[in-house]
Amino acid sequence: MDMQEIRAAARERMKGYCRVCPVCNGVVCAGEVPGMGGAGTGSSFKSNVEDLNKIKVRLKTIHDAKEPDLTFDFFGTKLDLPLISAPITGSAFNMGGALSEEEYIESVVYGSVDAGTLAMIGDSADPKNYNIGLNLLEKVNGKGVAIIKPKENPVVMEAVKKAEKVNAIAAGMDIDGAGLITLALHGAPVGPKTVDELKEIISSTSLPFILKGIMTKEEALLAVETGAKAIVVSNHGGRVLDHSQSTARVLPEIAEAVKGKIMILVDGGVRSGVDVFKMIALGADAVLIGRPVIIGAFGGYREGVAKVINDMKYQLLQTMILTGAKDLASIDRSMISIEW
Repeated sequence: MDMQEIRAAARERMKGYCRVCPVCNGVVCAGEVPGMGGAGTGSSFKSNVEDLNKIKVRLKTIHDAKEPDLTFDFFGTKLDLPLISAPITGSAFNMGGALSEEEYIESVVYGSVDAGTLAMIGDSADPKNYNIGLNLLEKVNGKGVAIIKPKENPVVMEAVKKAEKVNAIAAGMDIDGAGLITLALHGAPVGPKTVDELKEIISSTSLPFILKGIMTKEEALLAVETGAKAIVVSNHGGRVLDHSQSTARVLPEIAEAVKGKIMILVDGGVRSGVDVFKMIALGADAVLIGRPVIIGAFGGYREGVAKVINDMKYQLLQTMILTGAKDLASIDRSMISIEW
């Protein structure tokens, strides 16, 4: 199975929801939420891709980085590369439902493990979807992360306890889902969290806690204050707020403020191993990918997801060889130029 076959199958299975464009940049699908597009004009989604493309890599070949080390330590679990599958639910209303929720999550969880990494499982208004994800994490001995929507604290803490029971590596909250009023309409109200509310949740668990949806240095510092162990610099794939800044644009300032104090993950517009390299050079420790994994799952199930990740792994390896990076720690701003 090659990527051309995977993309063709995904295009057929997501007909009417995703065109599987040659470049996944949010232009054609602007405003298609539910669906695969970005909110409103699609500006936030498009900016994620556009700004990442404005970063160029410096080619260097006189060095001794012949066999780069791509491995990444994620809370004591060694991953083959600094890439994790993002938490995504809603197969029926966002992707057309050719794969059931269980088939989609199963493809992502197993495909990610097959490729030497792990997946985050997501939450929705229907608790069934979260429970499906937990059941699959249990089947891979907890090798994954449970991400919960910013629901009322007792609901969140109960969900975290469930993650503990399946021995998940970590738990977290996609606080960038605070404005998803559709969840409230389905009986699962969400909203912003105060520092004290987050401290209550984080202190209730022994699992490392991740805050997904950090887009300013001020909130990155607040995340450190709450006791969180990692953040995800994310604008929810450009799906919650039109005209928000891109993740690549805000990442350097956030890294300058909290690098070394908390693990920094990032998503938004990552389409290749070269993009993974760019994000690490901007200050991230690792990245999350969403839409490429969806294409892999709908185009080839478990094998499709593994193929997408393995291709990125090879691309990252090649980029490190051609820039002189021996390991992830040696990737820095001197290896890129920024054209904005």
